[in-house]
Amino acid sequence: MNENAPIQTNNLEAFWMPFTANRQFKKAPRMFVRAKDMHYTTDDGRQVLDATAGLWCVNAGHCRPKITEAIATQAGELDYAPAFQMGHPKAFELAAKLAAIAPTGLDHVFFTNSGSESVETALKIALAYHRAKGDGSRFRLIGRERGYHGVNFGGISVGGIVGNRKMFGTLLTGVDHMRHTHDLSKNSYTRGAIEHGADLADDLLRIATLHDPSTIAAVIVEPVSGSTGVLPPPVGYLQRLREICDQHGILLIFDEVITGYGRMGTAFGADYFGVTPDIMVTAKGLTNGVIPMGAVYVRDTIYDAFMGGGENLIEFAHGYTYSGNPIAAAAGLATLETYKEEGLFERAKALEPVFADALHSLKGEPHVIDIRTIGLIGAVELEPIPGKPTARAFAAFLDAFDHNLLIRTTGDIIALSPPLIVSEAQIGEIVDGLRAVIRRLA
Repeated sequence: MNENAPIQTNNLEAFWMPFTANRQFKKAPRMFVRAKDMHYTTDDGRQVLDATAGLWCVNAGHCRPKITEAIATQAGELDYAPAFQMGHPKAFELAAKLAAIAPTGLDHVFFTNSGSESVETALKIALAYHRAKGDGSRFRLIGRERGYHGVNFGGISVGGIVGNRKMFGTLLTGVDHMRHTHDLSKNSYTRGAIEHGADLADDLLRIATLHDPSTIAAVIVEPVSGSTGVLPPPVGYLQRLREICDQHGILLIFDEVITGYGRMGTAFGADYFGVTPDIMVTAKGLTNGVIPMGAVYVRDTIYDAFMGGGENLIEFAHGYTYSGNPIAAAAGLATLETYKEEGLFERAKALEPVFADALHSLKGEPHVIDIRTIGLIGAVELEPIPGKPTARAFAAFLDAFDHNLLIRTTGDIIALSPPLIVSEAQIGEIVDGLRAVIRRLA
């Protein structure tokens, strides 16, 4: 059998694909069959350079030996152990190692299976924390326009993406949204945190005045909004949110599903910006995208608030069948070891200016209206085709794939987030490939 022969399948219709134009895909499928380091292999044998770390998650590159070996070993030793009233050593070991790299004070970890579940968990912890303190009047949750916090009901309620919300009814009550910080007229072609817009954090004060701050439980933001087009925060913006939350007894939640585990050249976006939240939501890079797993970090004071009452009582009525799954925990431990042994967080920090210089060289190319870079995340915003929103970027995505480059699009924005093992030469290959795509579609 020719291993490079296209895969034949009898039924593409059975799989209802997520966040996919199903009809378009099934007319011309794009299939990956193998991966290694920086490349995918398609079913027709082409090598496709991964400029998106899979889906923002394969931070250490594909099929890394330490991680795959850890999974295989664990599967043969202990495949599953319940997390309700039972435990296994690797879950506790992973939690301790995660707490050790977290910002000071975030010393307790609750395991989930995804970023969406991590967000739901964080929101529930915030609400329950205030109840545990006898402050049950705090029931409101504040998100932000253009925020993305997964696809469960809590996440899309505090999220600010219209397309993710409009089909699903009234969602959670008691939710409000701050203004987003994206303003091309003031902050185009930026590197790192943007110059203008720190005052937009005071929109939280407007909302607090409207509802009374004593009713607000938590505010949730991404340090860098990723899925809505790579929107770095203004200088001082996150610090100001921290001040307002402290002033009014509101919990600050950072959604670090994308910015966590080295993507910013630091362990977390909180470290990059020097702001520590009360709760931190993670997933994706935790296991290098290999096994579903998420982790929610909380401050000691939050954890301790739940630890009253009888010792036989369940303190927090929440969790998942696969919380701290043994195979996922083994993958997480091996992923952390890979990051440390290869110095990948430090590597990402060193590559940040190289990546920024390369991507900003696309300024002036046809239909490019903005470029934004921060850490190893970048965005190239394209001028929409009149009357056809998203069409230009989607055409770029298809053309890039046909020419052996994987990019991601959101609206008319091309987003890039290569694995942290990317070389300077491969950064050049990504940008040169994208330049050729843009010119072919001009």
